[in-house]
Amino acid sequence: MMFMKHKIFLIGFMWMTLLVTAQQDPQYSQYQFNQMVINPAYAGSRDALSAVVDVRQQWSGFDGAPRTQAFSLHGPLKKKRIGLGLSGYSDQIGPKKIVAVYGSFAYILPITNKLKLSFGLRGGMVNYNIDWNKISYKDQSESFVNSAVNPKPKFDMDAGVFLKSNTFFVGASITHLNGASIYKIQSYGGGATGTAYYDVSYKLDPHVFIVAGKAWSLGDNLVFNPTLLIKRTRDVGGADLNLNFLIKQRVWAGVFFRSDATIGFLTQVYVTDKLRIGYAFDTATSSVQRRLGAGHEIMIGFDFNTFKSKMLSPRTL
Repeated sequence: MMFMKHKIFLIGFMWMTLLVTAQQDPQYSQYQFNQMVINPAYAGSRDALSAVVDVRQQWSGFDGAPRTQAFSLHGPLKKKRIGLGLSGYSDQIGPKKIVAVYGSFAYILPITNKLKLSFGLRGGMVNYNIDWNKISYKDQSESFVNSAVNPKPKFDMDAGVFLKSNTFFVGASITHLNGASIYKIQSYGGGATGTAYYDVSYKLDPHVFIVAGKAWSLGDNLVFNPTLLIKRTRDVGGADLNLNFLIKQRVWAGVFFRSDATIGFLTQVYVTDKLRIGYAFDTATSSVQRRLGAGHEIMIGFDFNTFKSKMLSPRTL
């Protein structure tokens, strides 16, 4: 049995294993402000050339916890019927680091003056790397013959649809459509009980994301915008519920709840009409899970050449 050299207590390792085997895509607390991270059909939907950088630290209570850095750049072409995007992320959990870069294409179909339906595809390369120097063995005589070999970059593909009006949006996407096989290792090693054989394989499983949100005006200076995100892969699923308020068209404030017994709050401030800065904090509700530490996320977004919008709240999406 392998253990990381970092000081990770048992419960942290169990939660890390669950994340790696069940949910392979990074988790974001501010997904509703940058849906490019979950849906390629979102490309071009802001009617601007939009750039976002997102940095997340999860389970800050121990070394080797998940750390994610993501970026996206997208916008519509002149006639607003085609959206193009570029995105990528780096996601590290203990000795494993994932780096991916994608290009996105979306076709935007106007249904009415206020309703648009987008179809999107995304393709790119994903690279998995394992730092074997951060791994030790309970039995020092054990070893992987192929432990020094890391997988080569693999092609990855996603698809999605996105429907939005002046006051609501709904989207659905599937990631890892081609089910890329990252690695397959058949190896052996010696141990206290003799020769041990290993058969280790890892592939990208399709992940389904369904998201919906609706904006209600509660007055001249207040908009209520709840959103719901449903996630599913294999036999594992979850949901995020966000209750957000936009104050004076400048400040977002909200709370969110996850089905894994996590709660949190977020805020986002429009420093200018084009520059926005957001922060999110989350923590578990049980005392045992709180030992893993809290999650922190910072997002910076900038919109270039923003087109005039007739939405109830131009900043809802």
